[in-house]
Amino acid sequence: MEEDEFGVDELIDALIDREGGYVNHPADKGGSTCFGITEAVARAHGYAGAMADLPREEAAAIYRRLYWLRPRFDQVATLSARIAAELFDTGVNMRPAVATTFLQRALTALNRNAKDYADLTPDGRIGSVTLHALEAFLATRGKKGGETVLMRALEALQGERYLRLAERRPANEAFLYGWLANRVGTIS
Repeated sequence: MEEDEFGVDELIDALIDREGGYVNHPADKGGSTCFGITEAVARAHGYAGAMADLPREEAAAIYRRLYWLRPRFDQVATLSARIAAELFDTGVNMRPAVATTFLQRALTALNRNAKDYADLTPDGRIGSVTLHALEAFLATRGKKGGETVLMRALEALQGERYLRLAERRPANEAFLYGWLANRVGTIS
């Protein structure tokens, strides 16, 4: 594997441990999963075997490619490994674009009416404007304090979305407790 400058290997390992092995829960719209990877995602990335036999290394490679590099969370990590880790975890569970939209919404709400940096369009893509806003936010608010407040905002948005998912689709209530126990407030 390539150099792990931001601890992504540890993030992926912890995520895979949390997701567990093969699961085929009847209430899960995503169908069968292994290590949290859906069958559709595994197939789209060339895995042809039984989902119960998905190699951990293949799952890790998919997580790195689709949920770390493609959404550019590696670039967020150059500014804040803590925020990148939160985006990665949220992105795995809700899609990277949703996690990125949470970041963009939070940064806009925290920019003091565009005094610190321009409002962001919540388009779900990490680009130079989003990276600049994050850099400016952390410079203005201080890295430690700014990260803590931004983490709270991201987790608040994530928790609210979980509640909405359970309210809109009662079958999701089967997952709500676990989502809140294992996804919100667990990345330090």
